[in-house]
Amino acid sequence: MNANTSPAAAAEGKTVTVTLVKSVAGTKASHRATVLGLGLGRINSRSVLEDTPAVRGMINKVAYLIRVG
Repeated sequence: MNANTSPAAAAEGKTVTVTLVKSVAGTKASHRATVLGLGLGRINSRSVLEDTPAVRGMINKVAYLIRVG
């Protein structure tokens, strides 16, 4: 466990998979940065992340670009 993970999420092992389904071209710079922060680069790229409140907030911000599941 590193410093960026919450102990509760790490203990339970809950994860969330996000997939980029729309292009970030033409979106706000902060939304592009959020997509990169989620570990997504190209369309159809996937990232498995720990289910933390911070990650949920990022997902909510760019929900129109990604698919969760």
